[in-house]
Amino acid sequence: MLPFNLPPSLGCELDYLRKAIESGKLCGDGPFSKKCEQWFEEHFVTPRAMLTPSCTASLELAALLIDLKDGDEVIMPSYTFVSTANAFALRGAKIKFVDIDPLTMNVDPQLIASAITAKTKAIVPVHYAGVSCDMDAILEIAEKHNLWVIEDAAQGVMSKYKGRSLGTIGHIGCFSFHETKNYSSGGEGGAILINSKELIERAEIIREKGTNRSQFLSGFVDKYTWQDIGSSFLPSELQAAFLFAQLESAEDINMKRLSIWQRYYDELSQVLPKSSLPFVPEDCQHNAHMFYIKLDDKEQRSNFIKFMKSEGVTAPFHYVPLHSSPAGLMLGEFSGEDKYTTLESERLVRLPLFYNMSSEQQSTVIKSVSSFFENSK
Repeated sequence: MLPFNLPPSLGCELDYLRKAIESGKLCGDGPFSKKCEQWFEEHFVTPRAMLTPSCTASLELAALLIDLKDGDEVIMPSYTFVSTANAFALRGAKIKFVDIDPLTMNVDPQLIASAITAKTKAIVPVHYAGVSCDMDAILEIAEKHNLWVIEDAAQGVMSKYKGRSLGTIGHIGCFSFHETKNYSSGGEGGAILINSKELIERAEIIREKGTNRSQFLSGFVDKYTWQDIGSSFLPSELQAAFLFAQLESAEDINMKRLSIWQRYYDELSQVLPKSSLPFVPEDCQHNAHMFYIKLDDKEQRSNFIKFMKSEGVTAPFHYVPLHSSPAGLMLGEFSGEDKYTTLESERLVRLPLFYNMSSEQQSTVIKSVSSFFENSK
C-alpha cells in the first residue's frame, strides 16, 4: 500500500541525534533547542519562540497564559482536531463552535462576531491545510471586543498571510511537528510563539513548571523558585536535534511539497471541477501541507476510499466535526447554523503527499483518481 504520509527524512538526522547524545545534555532547553528557537525567531519574525512536546502542549500552555477560568468561552471551528478544543476545555472554558467557509474549510470570521458574548475570552483560528484564515477580519473583531487570538497553526509552518508567517499574527501561535506534519521532531513535537512581548516572561515561567528557572539559567536571578502555576512543557534535546536537521532544509522541503501539490492540482483539474479541488486565496501563501478533493457526498467518498484501497493507495478522510461528538456535546455548543461544517467534512478526502514521495508514486495516485471518476461517468 502506498501510505498517506511518511515523515520527512533528509539523511542527516542521525548525525544530529548522535551529537545530542554525545553532548551529555538530553533534557530540554539544550543547545539544539536554542538553535531551533532562534531559527523560528529569525525566519518568522517573532519575539519569542519556545519548543514544546506537542502542539497540544502549546495550546494548553496558551490556555494557562491567558488565565482561562470556569465559564469563559472560546470560539473556534468545529472542523478541527480534538486538541484545539481540549486545551481550553481543560481550563473550564465552554467551547463555542462556529461554521466554516466551504471554500477554505477555515472558520468564517463573520460568524465569529455573532458568537461573542460577555463571557468570550478568546478566538482560536485554525489554519486548515496550511491555508491562512482571514486574519485581518479576525484581528479586527478581537480588537473590538478585547479578545485574545491564539492561532492553531499546527499545519501552517512556512505558510504566510499577506507576507506574515502563520503563528506570528495573533497574540500566540502554536505549531506541530508530529510525524504527519511537514517538519517532524522525531514523531512528536511542537512550538509556541509568543507574539505579545508582555506575555513572554510568564510564558517562560509556566513552561518551566511554574518556576523562574529560565531566568536563573540566564543569570538574572541567583536562585529559582515556584512563581506561578505551570507544567512541564519542554521537549528533550533528541527531539530538538531531529527537528533542527529538518529546519536547516526547511525551504527545500517546502519547495518539494509545493511541487507535488501543484502537480496534483494541474493534472486533477483536467478530471475534476475546480470546486472539488483546494482553494487558496490570493493573500495566502500555503505550504502544501495537504492536498484534498471533495466528492459529491459521503456515499461517493466511501466508494472512492474503497476503490483507492483496491488500487493500493491510502486515501483517508479527515475530521469528524467536534460539535457532534460526545465530548463536544458535553463541553461546547454550535453557535448559529451548521450550514457547511458537517456537509463539507463528509465530502472531503485526502491524497498521499509527503516529502520523500517519488514521481512514480504520485503518478500512481493520479492515475487511480482519474480511473475512479472515468468509471463513474
